Amino acid sequence: MKISAQEEYGLRCLVQLAQISENESLTLPQIAEREGISVANAGKLMWLLNKAGFVQATRGTKGGYTLARPASEIKLNEVIKVLDADEINAHCDSYKGVLDSCVHKGDCGIRPVLVGLHEIVQNALSQITLAQLVGTEAKVDERFHRIQGLKQPTIISYQ
Repeated sequence: MKISAQEEYGLRCLVQLAQISENESLTLPQIAEREGISVANAGKLMWLLNKAGFVQATRGTKGGYTLARPASEIKLNEVIKVLDADEINAHCDSYKGVLDSCVHKGDCGIRPVLVGLHEIVQNALSQITLAQLVGTEAKVDERFHRIQGLKQPTIISYQ
């Protein structure tokens, strides 16, 4: 599964909101600056997230964005679904070569594997909440591996 830039930045914007206290909010310029994206891009993401009910916007001098519900109630699979169309259904259309449709459209041994992998990823994302993404990379990594029962890899620092 490939995470799109829209999914990545949308999740990052939500994490920013999950990190602030209950009585705080963040403006579009603050969100954009914290994530290193343009205000226009932040605006598009927040519009999508607001429309989907993940965030709420308050107008005025004390306005800004807050989470519409607790971070512990927001599952990652819900967010990903909103931020990008489900590409698994369009997968075969991407590999049709010079033809109008894939030559294996009627019987394909690859499609069940891709659909199965997609289901595994969706299931994993449905078990992770936005609240579990808040914290240091090491803490989040530890939490994630505890949830999944996976062996914890060595974290590589990119700094």
